[in-house]
Amino acid sequence: MPVAIVTGASRGLGLALARALDERGWRVVVDARGAEALEGATAGTGVVAIAGDVADPLHRQALVEAAGDRIDALVNNASLLGPSPLPALADYPLGPLREVYEANVLAPLALCQLALPRMAAGGAVVNISSDAAVEAYEGWGGYGSSKAALDQLTKVLAAERPDLRIYAVDPGDMRTQMHQDAFPGEDISDRAPPETSVPGILRLIEGELPSGRYRARDLVPGEALEKAGSAA
Repeated sequence: MPVAIVTGASRGLGLALARALDERGWRVVVDARGAEALEGATAGTGVVAIAGDVADPLHRQALVEAAGDRIDALVNNASLLGPSPLPALADYPLGPLREVYEANVLAPLALCQLALPRMAAGGAVVNISSDAAVEAYEGWGGYGSSKAALDQLTKVLAAERPDLRIYAVDPGDMRTQMHQDAFPGEDISDRAPPETSVPGILRLIEGELPSGRYRARDLVPGEALEKAGSAA
């Protein structure tokens, strides 16, 4: 049975992906900061849920130990948006910005450092990125620059570990709580549900595409996206 770690899985993309992997016969270890929300979201599934903060070294070690001696996939999905409403970069408070970088850059790298020694050739690392990593959007300087840093870490890890498949993935705009927090008071019902991004990520995890940066919804036919969206 293949084993995966998926961080940030009490809701949104992480939860949708964890459920999909569970249904496909994977053993999945997940986390989220809110213990009650994580327990409720994963009830009735076969996933192993461990509440905690990916910025905590002891929690990261617990995730890897729960996964066991062999890890086939690591999905670094947990992220911090930062202050809401999104502040201009010139006014961004540095304390919260450090927290964003800790969660979005350093924690994924630290998890990779723990997990990679347990990965056999062909294992997959999926770092969830954003179009804000490559495009300059007003207000997105903190989050976007953290994802740009994560993209570069992904590229370097891929160069250093050609035996593995290491991806940065832009899931696209999604109807999630994080996206709502980025646009407080606005109607985001036109955004696609996170389930529409899952098929593309599954193709990366279970397929043989080379390391690189991908957009999840470009990896599957349009009818598959429609089916995923209607099932949400």
